[in-house]
Amino acid sequence: MPHVIAEPCIGTKDTACVAVCPVDCIHPTSDESEFEDATMLYIDPDTCIDCGLCVDECPVKAIFPEEDLPEEWESFIEKNAEYYE
Repeated sequence: MPHVIAEPCIGTKDTACVAVCPVDCIHPTSDESEFEDATMLYIDPDTCIDCGLCVDECPVKAIFPEEDLPEEWESFIEKNAEYYE
Protein backbone atom coordinates (compact mmCIF):
# COMPACT_ATOMS: atom_id res chain seq x y z
CA MET A 1 0.00 0.00 0.00
CA PRO A 2 1.33 3.44 -0.88
CA HIS A 3 1.34 6.43 1.40
CA VAL A 4 -1.10 9.29 0.88
CA ILE A 5 -0.77 13.02 1.48
CA ALA A 6 -3.98 14.42 2.95
CA GLU A 7 -5.70 17.70 3.83
CA PRO A 8 -3.16 19.10 6.34
CA CYS A 9 -0.74 19.66 3.44
CA ILE A 10 -3.10 22.08 1.69
CA GLY A 11 -1.53 25.51 1.79
CA THR A 12 1.58 24.22 3.59
CA LYS A 13 3.53 22.38 0.91
CA ASP A 14 6.50 21.79 3.21
CA THR A 15 9.04 19.86 1.16
CA ALA A 16 10.88 18.08 3.99
CA CYS A 17 9.21 14.87 2.80
CA VAL A 18 10.64 15.32 -0.69
CA ALA A 19 14.20 15.39 0.64
CA VAL A 20 13.92 12.00 2.37
CA CYS A 21 12.02 10.10 -0.34
CA PRO A 22 14.39 7.50 -1.83
CA VAL A 23 12.32 7.01 -5.01
CA ASP A 24 11.36 10.61 -5.88
CA CYS A 25 7.61 9.96 -5.70
CA ILE A 26 6.48 13.22 -4.08
CA HIS A 27 5.67 16.14 -6.37
CA PRO A 28 5.59 18.90 -7.27
CA THR A 29 8.97 19.75 -5.84
CA SER A 30 9.89 23.37 -5.15
CA ASP A 31 12.00 23.50 -8.32
CA GLU A 32 9.15 22.36 -10.61
CA SER A 33 7.01 24.93 -12.42
CA GLU A 34 3.80 23.38 -11.02
CA PHE A 35 4.86 24.02 -7.42
CA GLU A 36 3.66 27.62 -7.23
CA ASP A 37 0.12 26.82 -8.42
CA ALA A 38 -0.29 23.53 -6.55
CA THR A 39 -2.30 23.65 -3.36
CA MET A 40 -0.50 20.64 -1.87
CA LEU A 41 2.05 17.91 -2.58
CA TYR A 42 1.12 14.46 -3.90
CA ILE A 43 2.55 10.94 -3.66
CA ASP A 44 2.65 8.82 -6.80
CA PRO A 45 0.97 5.54 -5.77
CA ASP A 46 2.72 3.62 -8.55
CA THR A 47 6.20 4.75 -7.48
CA CYS A 48 5.86 4.81 -3.68
CA ILE A 49 7.67 1.85 -2.09
CA ASP A 50 5.88 2.29 1.25
CA CYS A 51 9.10 2.97 3.16
CA GLY A 52 7.45 5.51 5.47
CA LEU A 53 10.42 7.88 5.67
CA CYS A 54 8.21 10.81 4.67
CA VAL A 55 5.74 10.35 7.55
CA ASP A 56 8.01 11.58 10.34
CA GLU A 57 9.40 14.42 8.22
CA CYS A 58 6.01 16.05 7.62
CA PRO A 59 5.62 18.92 10.10
CA VAL A 60 1.82 19.00 9.73
CA LYS A 61 1.31 15.21 9.95
CA ALA A 62 -0.35 15.04 6.51
CA ILE A 63 1.14 11.72 5.32
CA PHE A 64 -0.42 8.37 6.12
CA PRO A 65 -0.11 4.77 5.00
CA GLU A 66 -3.20 4.28 2.83
CA GLU A 67 -4.67 1.75 5.27
CA ASP A 68 -4.33 4.22 8.18
CA LEU A 69 -5.76 7.26 6.41
CA PRO A 70 -8.54 8.83 8.51
CA GLU A 71 -11.95 8.18 6.98
CA GLU A 72 -12.70 11.87 6.47
CA TRP A 73 -9.68 12.12 4.14
CA GLU A 74 -10.27 9.01 2.00
CA SER A 75 -10.89 11.23 -1.04
CA PHE A 76 -7.18 12.07 -0.96
CA ILE A 77 -6.32 8.55 -2.18
CA GLU A 78 -7.90 9.48 -5.50
CA LYS A 79 -6.56 13.06 -5.45
CA ASN A 80 -2.98 11.80 -5.13
CA ALA A 81 -3.46 9.29 -7.96
CA GLU A 82 -5.20 11.83 -10.23
CA TYR A 83 -2.24 14.21 -10.00
CA TYR A 84 -0.11 11.61 -11.81
CA GLU A 85 -2.62 10.76 -14.57
